[in-house]
Amino acid sequence: MYYGGGWGLWGMLAMTVSTVLFWALVVIAIVALVRYLQRTTRTEPRASRAEEVLAERFARGEIDEEEYRRRLETLAEHRRRA
Repeated sequence: MYYGGGWGLWGMLAMTVSTVLFWALVVIAIVALVRYLQRTTRTEPRASRAEEVLAERFARGEIDEEEYRRRLETLAEHRRRA
């Protein structure tokens, strides 16, 4: 049998470790992408929903125009900071 010229045990170990690291990086990248997409899509509807609730309260007469505009400005300012 011919055993010379091969990678041997250390070569197989290096290939195994590098393969495991590669797939771990792929999984981490996918998880990071999913979390990023969830975070960006989650924040936008909240701001618009808050404005909708504010507009509904104004339409029902629960708040006057001055309070409506003040709160709308507060929401816009908060959105700019985030």
